[in-house]
Amino acid sequence: MTIYEQARAKINLSLDVIGRREDGYHLVRMIMQTLDLCDDLTFETAEAGTGITLITDSGVLNKEQSEGSDNLIIKAARALEKETDRHFDVTITLAKRIPIAAGMAGGSADAAATLRGLNRLFELGLSLDKLREIGLKLGADIPFCVEGGLCLCEGIGEVLTPLTKLPNYPTVVCKPPIFVSTPSVYKAYDSLEEPFHPDVDGMLKAIGEYDAPAIPELLGNSLETVTAAVHPIIKEIEASMMEAGALNSIMSGSGPTVFGLFNSVKEADDAAAKLKEKYKDFEIYSTKFNTGFVNRYE
Repeated sequence: MTIYEQARAKINLSLDVIGRREDGYHLVRMIMQTLDLCDDLTFETAEAGTGITLITDSGVLNKEQSEGSDNLIIKAARALEKETDRHFDVTITLAKRIPIAAGMAGGSADAAATLRGLNRLFELGLSLDKLREIGLKLGADIPFCVEGGLCLCEGIGEVLTPLTKLPNYPTVVCKPPIFVSTPSVYKAYDSLEEPFHPDVDGMLKAIGEYDAPAIPELLGNSLETVTAAVHPIIKEIEASMMEAGALNSIMSGSGPTVFGLFNSVKEADDAAAKLKEKYKDFEIYSTKFNTGFVNRYE
């Protein structure tokens, strides 16, 4: 038997850091949106005794496996085995499209798709609430990625409030070939005397009123100041996005990916082509908001 799942990338339309828990985790208010850009996963039952096998076209993930490191797909599968007291003989095939370590929750989306896929393949009958609970133990973005759509995410990112769907904004994402350490970004943020706080409430109001022109104007990310200070290419890409016709452009998550929103698919495609010509070694995609993701809260 074979099951297919898509793991969708996310962007942060708004990301505000509002505090820190005693255990070191930061408290946030984020508005997250899934994109059409996705990884494709296939789950196929295997011969008894073969266990969990991951096959991927990603050189980075293959290298991690060869070095004995389990990525979130394997961790999610094993967490599901533990939760259900089951043993899975399954081959998981991953076609990787979402940039890795990009601030787009690619690994979390893959883990969420694994939880959904194995739940279906082995007819475990677990609710989405249960899958979110299991996923939270592996990463704060996974509960959102289990269901996707458009959500206000609070706490450490796991407290979700679904929001009204937005228009399918054509979106260009651009990841430069640099690595950003999320813990280092948050540590640097803590040292800021006057951190930037985006207008999350304003964005929520605009979404609630379906005020499409206001959405791009209200994009904001508390962490961008920190990441851009170390990697000036962030601001350079944003400027290039704006020159190419973006309504607005900001960094997603802790970076380094930058995204821009556009008026039309043609404008987004044209902008992506210009960026690919300028930044030949960068990962650049023209995509759009995914508003068809099943969201049981709506």
